[in-house]
Amino acid sequence: MLKKDTPSRWIYDYFNQFEIHKHAIKGTIFHGESEFQEIVVAETECFGRCLILDNEFQSSEFDEYIYHESLVQPALILHPDPTKVAIIGGGEGAALREVLRHQSVNKAMMVDLDEKVVECSMKYLPSFHKGSYSDERTVLSFGDGRKFLEDCGEKFDVIIMDVTCPLEGGPSYKLFTKEFYELVKRRLTPQGVFAIQASTTSPAALYTYSVLNRTLQEVFAHVFPYAAHIPFFAMLWGFNLATDNLDPTLLNRDEIDQRIAERVKGDLSFYDGTTHQALFNLPKYVRKELSRQTHINFDNSPLMEKYPGRSE
Repeated sequence: MLKKDTPSRWIYDYFNQFEIHKHAIKGTIFHGESEFQEIVVAETECFGRCLILDNEFQSSEFDEYIYHESLVQPALILHPDPTKVAIIGGGEGAALREVLRHQSVNKAMMVDLDEKVVECSMKYLPSFHKGSYSDERTVLSFGDGRKFLEDCGEKFDVIIMDVTCPLEGGPSYKLFTKEFYELVKRRLTPQGVFAIQASTTSPAALYTYSVLNRTLQEVFAHVFPYAAHIPFFAMLWGFNLATDNLDPTLLNRDEIDQRIAERVKGDLSFYDGTTHQALFNLPKYVRKELSRQTHINFDNSPLMEKYPGRSE
C-alpha cells in the first residue's frame, strides 16, 4: 500500500532485462507517434520535463546541460576557429543551443530525421532550445543524416552527432558504422573535429561504447573517449571525440578557460578547464575494455542493441 505522500504514477527507464530505474511523474505533457518512433514528453517530480523516444530516455530539464555541454563544448573549444558546424540529430535543440554560444560560428546546419520531435521540442521544451531554432545562423532541415552528408557539398569545422543509440529496429543504427564515419571524415575540414554520444560506460553494458571507439580508430588518426556522469541516466555516459590533427589532452586548464572566456557567450554550467581534465580521465575498467576491443562496426553487419523496455 502506498503512503499518502507517495506518487502513484511512475515511468520506467529499462537499463536491461534485470534493472529498472523508476521516475515519479506529475503527468504526461505529450504522447504520440511519428513516422519513425513513439514520442513522449513527461513532467517528472525530480528532473522536470523529459523527452522519451521509443521508451528510451533522452534528456531531462534538470540536468540536460551536463550531457549537451559534454557533447558539444570539448569539440568546439578544441578547434582553433570553428565557423561552420553540422549537427546530426539533436531534436531537443539543446546541442544547437550549445553550438550557437560560440561567437565564431556563423552557420549551424542541423538535420533531424523526425520533424515531429523538433515540433514537440519547440513547443514543450523551451528551456532546452532557448530560441536557438530562430537564430539567424541556424539552417534546419529534416531527413536522414547520412543522406544529408552524402548530398551536402559543404565541409564543416565540427560535426556533432546527437542521435539515439543504435537500437534494433530504431532509426539510428546506420550512423555508427565505419562507412558512415568515413563519410563524416570527408565532410570535415583539415582540422575538423567529430563528436558523438556513444552509449553508457556501465560495467554491465560496455560493449557498444568499446565497439564504437574501436570503429572510429579505423577512420581517424586520433580518437579520444571520454565520459560524464548524468544524474538523470543514473550512470556514467560515454562520448567520443575524433580528429586527425588535434589533441584535447594537450590543452591545460588555463588555456581552456581562456578560450571559453574569449569565445563563448554566457556562462557554462558544467564544462570548464577542470571539468575537461576529468572528462578525459576514464576509469581503469573502461580503459581496459577499450584497449582489448577488436570488433569493427560495418554496414553489412551493424551493431544493434536489443532494448528490453516496453511502454507502460
